[in-house]
Amino acid sequence: MALYQLENGEIRIGVESHGAELRSLEDVKTGREYMWSADPAYWGRVSPILFPVVGSYKNGESRYQGQVYQMSQHGFARDMDFMITEQTKEEIWFCLTDKDNTWEKYPFAFSLEVGYRLEGRSVRVLWRVTNPAQEPMYFSIGGHPAFAAPKREAEKCTCYIGLAGVDSLISRKIKDGLATDELQNIKLEKGGLLPVTKELFADDALIIEEHQTGRVQLLDAEKVPYLTVTFDAPLFGLWTPPGKNAPFICIEPWYGRCDREDFEGELPEREWGNTLAPGESFDAAYTITV
Repeated sequence: MALYQLENGEIRIGVESHGAELRSLEDVKTGREYMWSADPAYWGRVSPILFPVVGSYKNGESRYQGQVYQMSQHGFARDMDFMITEQTKEEIWFCLTDKDNTWEKYPFAFSLEVGYRLEGRSVRVLWRVTNPAQEPMYFSIGGHPAFAAPKREAEKCTCYIGLAGVDSLISRKIKDGLATDELQNIKLEKGGLLPVTKELFADDALIIEEHQTGRVQLLDAEKVPYLTVTFDAPLFGLWTPPGKNAPFICIEPWYGRCDREDFEGELPEREWGNTLAPGESFDAAYTITV
């Protein structure tokens, strides 16, 4: 496991080869750290990459061509060592390919490339999934970055989530890690602000579908923004561990999500899944700005 650093005079990042995980995003001039510390008392990860599934399969199982495969929540990429393939002063790339232990869980050959590029006070997180095989490939991919935030007090909002261009959110409720048919309409304060209260994540993550916004901010108790995540993903999640008053918020761009409670189909039939034809690549990215 190795930590690689990039710096451009404005920000400094640290990325581990294990999971190709962004572990640090620091303001060079002030020393402020924007990423979560991975304190295991709350959650021991920082910014895992979710591949080849976002969330959970029903019963932890997927089906393809009559075969059943078992895989844990969020897939295996976050727990594997990537190979570094390119590094310049302001950009770095890692790669993971299929192995014997991935075929046991996921019946496809693949190449997953993950890049980080510094752009002023932003870091652009880049994904490229390639299908090297002679048959279609089915997958999901997502980010799970956790950003440091004020610790929530019992009856006081100490930070806000800002959502550009909307005055309400429609969130799909999940139960036991699976999507239900129940939708929740969340009214926002003026300016698209969502107070982070102890009740907000009582039922686990908020799952926001259908491109409702592509710009999410974190703001302090005075409603001053300090971090922005921008993306083109069709879904995103908002999460912090329920009941822990944890001092971080996850803003998660997704190309995929967990199965529905009643899903009984095969991988090609999963909602929000992605298909790659033989030899094709899928490119996506999101940007963190401080």
